[in-house]
Amino acid sequence: MSVTRVEKNPESLSVTVTADLDATVERAWQLWADPRQFEQWWGPPGYRATVVDHDLRAGGRITFFMAGSEGERHDSTWEVIAADPPHHLELRDADVDGDGRPNDGNAITAMIITIGERGGGGAVMAISTHFDSQAGMEEHLAMGFEEGIRIVFSQIETVLAGAPA
Repeated sequence: MSVTRVEKNPESLSVTVTADLDATVERAWQLWADPRQFEQWWGPPGYRATVVDHDLRAGGRITFFMAGSEGERHDSTWEVIAADPPHHLELRDADVDGDGRPNDGNAITAMIITIGERGGGGAVMAISTHFDSQAGMEEHLAMGFEEGIRIVFSQIETVLAGAPA
């Protein structure tokens, strides 16, 4: 498994990271569909994810939190905009203020995940993250967003290999 491409698009306020996975498309989908697997790879090392609600169908919600070793906690709620197993998933940050901006200050408004067949075997997964503004995108990139997504994909590799995360 390896990250094969990182595309930063200031016009669409998005960053898309694409990786080859040593798994079938159906197996790659389970990384999102099974909350216990999701908990093993989502987020930075040292911040364990815990899924509270997981309804992976259009109109559903995924609610989870990440807890750090010092007791800090970061809650997230995503609205499932579209789900077409095992190939396509669209999520929107559902925790927003009255102006439609994310309450948690993360400036991320949506993610689009696509999973397809890779020539020669395996799957290719792309995670396209959309931001609410150019400033929000630039801030996330400066804080190490790209490196963080690369870490997420390395954690996916561990889950696919069947090793505990």
